[in-house]
Amino acid sequence: MILDQFKLDGKSAIVTGAGRGLGQAAAIGFAEAGADVAVVDIISTDETAGRIKALGRRVCQIQANLLERAAVQQIVDATVRELGGIDILLNNAGIIRRAPVLEFTEKDWDEVIQINQSAVFFLSQAVARQMVKQGRGGKIINIASMLSFQGGIRVPSYTASKSAVMGLTRLLANELAPHKINVNAVAPGYMATDNTAPLRADAARSAEILARIPAGRWGVPEDLEGALVFLASRASDYVTGYTVAVDGGWLAR
Repeated sequence: MILDQFKLDGKSAIVTGAGRGLGQAAAIGFAEAGADVAVVDIISTDETAGRIKALGRRVCQIQANLLERAAVQQIVDATVRELGGIDILLNNAGIIRRAPVLEFTEKDWDEVIQINQSAVFFLSQAVARQMVKQGRGGKIINIASMLSFQGGIRVPSYTASKSAVMGLTRLLANELAPHKINVNAVAPGYMATDNTAPLRADAARSAEILARIPAGRWGVPEDLEGALVFLASRASDYVTGYTVAVDGGWLAR
């Protein structure tokens, strides 16, 4: 039955940035589909973990700072130890810094690139090594952005990092396909999360954004769950190297 292909029963997933927002919704969505989940964040993941446990799934809580390279192996080791392996990785954790390009600082450049780009690559690499060792393939999903397609303004390091995410998704898909590891990305549209709070607080800017979204509303984290479960499941076994926009029609306008 086709619906059975969307089930994640018996799978173990890692979700970074799972303490709130998009990552929390994704972790809960994976659990609802049947997966056990390692929830990773620098902030508390207690709320996310509690909701996953309430679904009868196992959860592994990992506090990690992705600005530190050592966090990568810590995440992999803890997940394998507590959940027995890794079948799904969602590279969701991300940060944004806003300032005009002529005033943008090295710190704001370096930290965004480290979390949004470097950590995505090195965690994907470490997880892929584990998946190859396990010999049963797997799914890696990255979180891209509308700014993977567009330039934006006042967010140079974010735009650079999210453009890199789309390119890395393709590269990883090419190299990992022989190991039956699919690599795809989801590009959220304008979502009502902490990252977009300054935009939503600016009445004029918010109105401009809403005027371009055919769906007529800001997205919410739960809007991503369907696409993420699809890309994590057997239903997407012949999909790799692709970035799916979940944007209410933003890119179509």
